[in-house]
Order: sequence, then C-alpha cells, then structure tokens
Amino acid sequence: MDIDRIIDSVNSKEEFMKFLVELRCDKEKRSEEWENKDINAYLEGVYSWVDDMEGYFQNMNIEIPKDINWKFIAILFYVGKIYE
Repeated sequence: MDIDRIIDSVNSKEEFMKFLVELRCDKEKRSEEWENKDINAYLEGVYSWVDDMEGYFQNMNIEIPKDINWKFIAILFYVGKIYE
C-alpha cells in the first residue's frame, strides 16, 4: 500500500471510505508491520500523535491544517464503538 499516495487522494467522503478499506486490508495482510496491534494501543498511538502533531508537520515541512473539525473527528471515533 502506497499510503502517501492514498492519503494525498483523500478529498471526498468516497475517497476517505476507500482509504479506510485499504487501511483495514493492510492490517489484515501486513499485521506484523503495525506497531499498534490492538484497539487500546491504536487509540494511544492516535492520542500521542495528536499531542505532538505540530512537530510532525514541522518535520515533514507541511503546513499545519487550520480548519480541523475536532468535533467531527471525535464523533467519527465514537461511532466506531456503536455502529454496525
């Protein structure tokens, strides 16, 4: 999976859904490459990255997004718990 190419192409709901399918397939096919093997470790990884995201963007020479919808992201993570 060329994650950079896939992430760069995400500009719509449909492209985001394709990304999620690719990410899930990557977990199934290359689980040994995943640092965070279970949901607790995955959420901790997301938490740690968000805490240090300014450093990530600076190191990658990418402008930090200014219009992040944090409420939507929170809803997105929450509904994964309850939606079938």
